[in-house]
This record gives sequence, structure tokens and C-alpha cells, in this order.
Amino acid sequence: METKEFKVSAIENGTVIDHIPAKNVFQVIKILNLENYDNQILFGTNLESKKYVTKGIIKVSNKFFKTDEINKIALVAPRATLIIIKDYKVVEKSSVQIPDEVIKIVKCFNPNCITNHEKVETKFTVTSKEELKLRCHYCEKITDKKNMTFV
Repeated sequence: METKEFKVSAIENGTVIDHIPAKNVFQVIKILNLENYDNQILFGTNLESKKYVTKGIIKVSNKFFKTDEINKIALVAPRATLIIIKDYKVVEKSSVQIPDEVIKIVKCFNPNCITNHEKVETKFTVTSKEELKLRCHYCEKITDKKNMTFV
């Protein structure tokens, strides 16, 4: 039986975000503001995965993500892998990690929180990495995955 594969060109320099939950690919593109990025971006969703049944992948040419961007990826796709490419070769491969503190990334869902009324940067302590629960430093309300909004 003949196998058919869709081949995507390799990137010379940049980052590949692999093992994104298929349903979260567009959310990762949005939170990283990649829709406004001028270099080549390739993405796929609902791809077969040996580990997770289906997955998504994003290849971003000439982009190496900063810590706050990697933390955003971790909050949306905690099992994602970052692959750094230089001169068409993999030079680094790492898994994202949900940080212990989340600063200036997520809005507090409490409408009465000071961060929603004054120019105060948001700050959360991660109270559960498995269920993704964040406790606001100011009002102590818990923001969870389903009511998380990115700044």
C-alpha cells in the first residue's frame, strides 16, 4: 500500500512549535500575534500523532521566542515542544514548562480587581499546573483555563 504524505519545506532559521493540541493551534497563533508577523509561517492542525492521536504544529521562520511568549505557549499548550532551527539543523529541542508565576500575560477575570481599573500589571501564582489554576496576587480570585484571557 502506498503511503501519502504532505511535505512541508524546512525552515532555515526559526522555531517549530510541535505537539500543540489540535484545537489550540489558532489560539497559539493569536496569543503570539503571529497573524501580523511578516516572515513565513507554516501551520498544520489535526495531524496524526503517535503520542496524542492528533496534534498541531507551527513553523515560524526567523523567530526565536522570548520567555514571556514561551510562557503563553505553555499556558495554552502545556505539552508543546519548541525546536530551534539554525542553518536547517535542529540546535535545541525543549518542552515548555508552566511557570510558577504568571506576570503581564493573563487578565484577572474578577471585574473588580485593581488590575482591571488601574495601570497595574497582572501577577498570578500558579496553584495547579495540572488543572491550570492561577491565583491573583491582588484580589486572590482564581482564574482557571476556561476563563483565561490573554493581555
